[in-house]
Amino acid sequence: MTTTSIPETTFADAATAERLERAAAALTAHGFTVEILDDAAAARVRVQELIPDGASVFTGASETLRLSGIDADINTGGRYDAVKPRTLAMDRATRAEEIRRLRASPDVVVGSVHAVTETGSLVVASGSGSQLPGYAGGAARAIWIVGAQKVVPDLSTALRRVEDHCLPLENARTQEVHGWPSAVNRLLVLNAEYQPGRGTVLLLREAIGF
Repeated sequence: MTTTSIPETTFADAATAERLERAAAALTAHGFTVEILDDAAAARVRVQELIPDGASVFTGASETLRLSGIDADINTGGRYDAVKPRTLAMDRATRAEEIRRLRASPDVVVGSVHAVTETGSLVVASGSGSQLPGYAGGAARAIWIVGAQKVVPDLSTALRRVEDHCLPLENARTQEVHGWPSAVNRLLVLNAEYQPGRGTVLLLREAIGF
């Protein structure tokens, strides 16, 4: 008797349309607002439609935001009260409390996640944790742009994706950019959004980011 070996899908492969729909349905059932978009270009347009002019906006560190141009749109476009460049210009020794408050409670926080489960959870890992207060509830609104390769079956697979796939890539990036390693120092799991309209997930049909 012979068996056929089915290769395991890697964490870099885009999820099928069926799996995207399953994740979207589960997230919607858990209170998130979900839109499935074709690509990062569509998400870039949608983000500008979702955020009102003059809003205070904090962007979490994200390759998805950088590669899509969304990070530059928010932080250098002049349309919003961009929190990140403002706080980076502040003296950390004398204005640490102000920096912390501005980042924790903007009008809108924009970023990505490291995994989305088909059971309806979002998983975010962080070294510093600067984006997590806003994601968890500090920001009035949260928008996450998520590549199709980040969809996984369940929470245990999501955590494995963080450790086995995301961390090595982020570690290489931080070593190159900053000269020090990365680490999963903080981990946030969002299982539901109780406040209608607060959390929006833009789920892409293409793979982008880590």
